[in-house]
Amino acid sequence: MLKSYYNAEVIEAGLDEVGRGCLAGPVVAAAVILPKHYTHPILNDSKQLTRIQREMLRIDIKRDALAWAVAEVSHEDIDRINISKASFLAMHRAVDSLAVRPEHLLVDGNRFVPYPMIPHTCIVKGDAHFLSIAAASILAKTYRDELMEQLGQEFPDYGWARNVGYPTPIHREAIRKFGPTKYHRMSFRLI
Repeated sequence: MLKSYYNAEVIEAGLDEVGRGCLAGPVVAAAVILPKHYTHPILNDSKQLTRIQREMLRIDIKRDALAWAVAEVSHEDIDRINISKASFLAMHRAVDSLAVRPEHLLVDGNRFVPYPMIPHTCIVKGDAHFLSIAAASILAKTYRDELMEQLGQEFPDYGWARNVGYPTPIHREAIRKFGPTKYHRMSFRLI
């Protein structure tokens, strides 16, 4: 059972990102503030859920959250500033977009660039421990998967509807055969 909060005394936002290891497309982050004693029968780390479960949960999270936001950093910006900085920037943009200002950030992972005037706690595999981080992982993943499916219609040979830009054999073979697209991260080792 995932925990509903880290500190009961403050308004917490869970943060997570998706797409760090992809060869194409943006990195996407989400921030979610859930009610203090929130529970959900299947809310979990997005990687532990089916696509159908994630889509159902996306609706529930958006309905039940006190505030939520999704933000992205483009593949061009990833190439310009690097993927680590781009991931933190996406998380900061998500926090910037929240309708409710959090008093504490729960960040999935072991590193984070501090957000101005809001303390944070990094939690390794946080999406498997805290509901707000799990909710953020679901919103980020469903948003990015949908975006990559749309971009994949323009470039169907790369298999983005299935691999969402990750370096699968089909994706790498398409890069070998057709070259990179305008959505590829040129600073990454594509082949």
